[in-house]
Amino acid sequence: MTGKISRSEDAYQKLKSAIQSGTLGPGTRIREIEIADRFSVSRTPAREAIRRLESEGLISFVPRQGAMVSRLDHQETMELYDLREVLEGTAAGFAARHASEAEIEELKEMVASEVEIRDSPTKLADLNRLFHSVLYRAAHNRYLERSLLGLRDSLTLLGGTSLRVAGRYETAHREHTAIIDAIAARDPQTAEAAARVHIHNAQRARLKLMREDLLAETATDNLA
Repeated sequence: MTGKISRSEDAYQKLKSAIQSGTLGPGTRIREIEIADRFSVSRTPAREAIRRLESEGLISFVPRQGAMVSRLDHQETMELYDLREVLEGTAAGFAARHASEAEIEELKEMVASEVEIRDSPTKLADLNRLFHSVLYRAAHNRYLERSLLGLRDSLTLLGGTSLRVAGRYETAHREHTAIIDAIAARDPQTAEAAARVHIHNAQRARLKLMREDLLAETATDNLA
């Protein structure tokens, strides 16, 4: 029984990672037998992994097409960011009350290291995910952290990073600094407000990317 659980968990983690990294992008068909072959497992663990990710919203079943990686539309994107703004603001406020000095120093070091990789959106995106993970943990509320990580999983369906938008890195860096300064000052209200501004601006950058991608697709279709 233990072996079966282990194989199922392994298939789940690998399939989830492939979706999060964009290797399996939105709209990609997910076939049980192909997943089994891809990750060298039997069809039962592959099936269980697909069902788990469906329950998390990362995979959808479309009539007459089957399972595929979920695709977020404009309204869903707005809703996710709106909720993230509320929850992340709460997390920053909690962190200002409960974060240890070691956690605050870790956050400061990550923000400082952003400057070194400012010309690499991919590395910045990886560091940004780590920064927010540490921020969630510093809030010291496991239910809030779990909710935020679930939201982040859903947002990976958008692909890429909003840091690709011109000028977004500079703005995001200042926003991160403001959040950490408020947490270090043990000022929950300012920390919450700074985090909410950060996520609101991230939402605007993401919507800009979505518009640009849509225009690019339209231009390609017109040329076809």
